[in-house]
Amino acid sequence: MRFLVVTLAPTLLKEDGHFYSYAPYVKEMNIWFSAADTVAILSPNSYKDALLLAPFNRKDIEVQTVPTIAFNSFGKAIVSVLSLPYIFFKLFREFSKADHIHLRCPGNMGLLGTLVQIFFPKKTKTAKYAGNWDPSAKQPLSYRLQKWLLNNTTVTKNMHVLVYGNWPNQSKNVKPFFTASYPKSKIEVFAPKKFSTPLKFIFVGTLSPGKRPDYILRLMQQFKQNTIDVKLDVYGDGFERLKLAQYVKNNGLSQIVIFHGNQSAERIEKVYKESDFLILPSKSEGWPKVVAEAMFWGVIPIATKISCVPWMLDYGKRGILIDAQLEHDVQVILSHLEDHNLLQEMSRKAMEWSHSFTIDDFESEIKKIL
Repeated sequence: MRFLVVTLAPTLLKEDGHFYSYAPYVKEMNIWFSAADTVAILSPNSYKDALLLAPFNRKDIEVQTVPTIAFNSFGKAIVSVLSLPYIFFKLFREFSKADHIHLRCPGNMGLLGTLVQIFFPKKTKTAKYAGNWDPSAKQPLSYRLQKWLLNNTTVTKNMHVLVYGNWPNQSKNVKPFFTASYPKSKIEVFAPKKFSTPLKFIFVGTLSPGKRPDYILRLMQQFKQNTIDVKLDVYGDGFERLKLAQYVKNNGLSQIVIFHGNQSAERIEKVYKESDFLILPSKSEGWPKVVAEAMFWGVIPIATKISCVPWMLDYGKRGILIDAQLEHDVQVILSHLEDHNLLQEMSRKAMEWSHSFTIDDFESEIKKIL
């Protein structure tokens, strides 16, 4: 089987002869590639900003390079428009050679691939929609167009669209899916957390406006004012870090908030085991891996009601749902902190649910699809 991937993620050839790309994407694609005889990737081959990289397992990948598509400046828009005929030519050529077409959506390359796949109704296809599939979500026009095309069985045939969450009134194309971080061999017997003071809160992720790390600091400030004994450990980095560190200093939070920067997966796993709550007040998510990872170890997520998060938390039975409204959220969280039996039950349910989504299960589902 010739397996073709169309993606915006850059495929970078390094001096060691391996192709590299964005690490979480590589980890997943290595599983897809294991089921294919031949692998081809159609993508850009450059990226100017810093990127967490990892090598693909295979060295025999056929890489078809296309220009990066971007419309965030007039100059880039002109170059992108002029590049479209060449990209469409390459898409048609590679689609005709492929046995299975795999689109990574949403994104500009995903949109172009979604348009071209219409002309290949007999080819078997998958689209991994890594963003928010919520039909009611406010999203850019290009995202809404991709979702409409992929969900439409008249124009998109022989397609599995893998989405996060279980949404009503979707076509037969749409298949609820998941992602995974841990194998079944990591599953441990539930050991009730003590939830002793100081209560251990963590944030794991990029320090960017979309994750609202500043909001977490405001929550911590409120807990301190309510004489709640808490500690927050922040794992991750980003251009917001200096501003956040200054806020901590200015508001007397240095005793309860510690920044650790980026850490290894092994270190983060140990952190999960030692923590009580994970906070993720994001503005937007697809499948927030840190939420599922934390739940795997019995950590209770505190997260905003976005994308598939309410479904992941069973609408408040496996975690605490917040609205990013400070006074309201403080009261909701404090009401949970008063009931240790409820917290123990949440922790147990979170762990049991996450244990149903292992790498073993992920590999099995991919094999079924292919």
